[in-house]
Amino acid sequence: MGLFDRISNGLARSRNKFREQMNVLLDRGPQLDDEFWEGLEEALILSDVGGPAAMDIVERLQDQATRKALPDAYAVFDLLYDQIASTFTPAEQSIFGQEKALVLFVGINGTGKTTTVGKLAKEASDAGRSVILGSADTFRAAAIEQLEVWATRAQVPMVTRERGSDPASVCYDTIERAEAEGADLVLIDTAGRLHTSNDLMRELQKVVSVVRKRSSLPVYTVLVIDATTGQNGLQQAREFHKALELDGLIVTKLDGTAKGGIALAVSHELGLPIYKIGVGEGIDDLRDFEPHEFARALVGNLDGRSADVAEEE
Repeated sequence: MGLFDRISNGLARSRNKFREQMNVLLDRGPQLDDEFWEGLEEALILSDVGGPAAMDIVERLQDQATRKALPDAYAVFDLLYDQIASTFTPAEQSIFGQEKALVLFVGINGTGKTTTVGKLAKEASDAGRSVILGSADTFRAAAIEQLEVWATRAQVPMVTRERGSDPASVCYDTIERAEAEGADLVLIDTAGRLHTSNDLMRELQKVVSVVRKRSSLPVYTVLVIDATTGQNGLQQAREFHKALELDGLIVTKLDGTAKGGIALAVSHELGLPIYKIGVGEGIDDLRDFEPHEFARALVGNLDGRSADVAEEE
């Protein structure tokens, strides 16, 4: 299965929800009037794209429709992919490419954070990179064991301490080990915590501060967010970004939700790039984020042709 097919399959529920809204809108005809533009904006919002992003997309499409004298809704849909794609905040660099980096993964419990760290370790190790894992989630015993399984699978070393240890000390030990062994990619899993808990967020701020001061590698803080949480995920991202000054996002569980537009809502509102998306349980289902492919998979084809035919052209 190709890259686009995996993403397309993963976003099927989100796409079907959006197309249902569009079909209702088009039943009245393809004319470009106020009702059409309001309906398009509403359909985007109902896909969890979020009000600000939806308004931005529709305003730009209206401007193009006027300047290019577009004849009908189908001509607008031809431009929709590019407008959605351009609404995402672009990444200045790929931190999971070949550049040296230390990446701290944060987020609430249940987002798939530990599994994501493990998959990235395996991917990087298979690509020939020197990787070290740090298990700074010292509160949940299963997290340490889970990451150990991935460390073994990826054949990379892992640093941890006994349950209940200070997470910042685990990070410190991980950095020292990485420097001693000349690792060029350090991936540190932190404990899941509610964004509404001030004490836990302050502790996480301490962890991030220690790492940024101690590491000789460039440090990135990445939020792992579960797409199925929809607008609640946006609120989570706001709080984590406010506390930690995030560098980017990984959006998981896009295959199990009709709320795939939340990826766009978070990236657009907070000005954060998306580095990876999760579209399944398999190790190959954590994919590089590509805005245009995501837009095509999210919207599908709206001109009456079958999706399979259109995607092959």
